[in-house]
Amino acid sequence: MKIKGIYTPNIVPFARDGSVNEHELRRLTSWLIDKGIHGLYPNGSTGEFIRLSFEERLRVVRIMASENRGRIPILAGAAEANIDLVLKACHAYADLGCAAVSLTGPYYFKVSQESIEHYFREIAARSPIDILLYNIPQFSNEISLPVVQRLALDCPRIIGIKDSSRDFPRFCTLLAQIKPQRPDFVCFSGTEEILFPSLMMGGDGGTIASSSVIPEVILKIYSDFQAGNYAECRRVQLKIQELISTMFAAGNFPEGFRAAVALRGFDPGPPRFPMSPQEQEHLEEAKGKLACILGDCGYAEAAKECELRRRKPVLAKKVSRDDVEKIVRAVISKYQS
Repeated sequence: MKIKGIYTPNIVPFARDGSVNEHELRRLTSWLIDKGIHGLYPNGSTGEFIRLSFEERLRVVRIMASENRGRIPILAGAAEANIDLVLKACHAYADLGCAAVSLTGPYYFKVSQESIEHYFREIAARSPIDILLYNIPQFSNEISLPVVQRLALDCPRIIGIKDSSRDFPRFCTLLAQIKPQRPDFVCFSGTEEILFPSLMMGGDGGTIASSSVIPEVILKIYSDFQAGNYAECRRVQLKIQELISTMFAAGNFPEGFRAAVALRGFDPGPPRFPMSPQEQEHLEEAKGKLACILGDCGYAEAAKECELRRRKPVLAKKVSRDDVEKIVRAVISKYQS
């Protein structure tokens, strides 16, 4: 199965006890497939892989592969902390029938580009499954363009790259340097804000987190591009910018995306990472905005939630005991003076 098109880095629903909610994960997986998504991408950043144990990451892929039943390709995140665990994940995902794995640069420790290149060469030489490099310098060591180019030309097992650097000039340089020498090398954008521009420049698609919320819309951009309807691509791309920025601004990533998925009829469950009361309050406000944005885009479930929130009376802010004491002391002081 060739890796191309729109791949969905899905959220992981959690049960009330904090465990992976298998029923809801299966339901979400089948829903995405039925919507026409070209590939699944478990254990990406949106799936909070770093907050799951190694066993939980394996379980997420196992559940989704079982539900998928070979219908569409699976690109499984296999970014582990050392080579032995990466290769263990590679073997497990190959056995589950995944098409390829996605690997970030080493994270936490800063290492040289020479070390990063050696790291990927060793994995590529020993991996039983194809590899897509994952460049996300916000959270891991950057994979420099010269290293990507050498790996692309020397390692057949490395079949492409997903670039989430949010650096469009870098993406264009990547295409210019590698595609002429290796046309089959997959160049994915991991940034939905530049999905259409990346396709225009010769990209092969992307791993688009918002496709777990609005798969119909993201697929429309891709299909319209394939059909040459560039004006429509541009219109839709600009239309979704507010939704994307609202999801990112809703609090701890990916809580905004999880909230939006809930508005499509799923139960994401409690967050895996704790939130402060202020963050929870901010997220609730963002949920209302997301509901109205999605409602305006024609999604009935979200429109209903938007209307309910608009009708809900604004409650007075809860006053703490300390606040009451401050007010009393201020009144007494003024009276005494």
